[in-house]
Amino acid sequence: MGIVLMFLLIATVAPFVFIHLKKTKLAIVQTILLVGMWLYFFEAMFIVAPAAFSIPWVMFYLSLVVSEIAWIMFVIHVANSHAKYQASYQ
Repeated sequence: MGIVLMFLLIATVAPFVFIHLKKTKLAIVQTILLVGMWLYFFEAMFIVAPAAFSIPWVMFYLSLVVSEIAWIMFVIHVANSHAKYQASYQ
């Protein structure tokens, strides 16, 4: 469960990454998906795991995918800004 919690925390930071990248709509979508993601996590931990393809299940996995997109976009943004900085320095 430790790795799942790590992905949950990384996904929780993703809306702030979208805000930094000025992608407000994606930040709102990720925030909505996070509600379902945490709901699924608490249900799976303390009650019983929701059925496959239920609303929390879909929100859990969609949130993971959208957070991965956020972090890939952030890495690309950092690489591009570093290249611009390096070009202006020389």
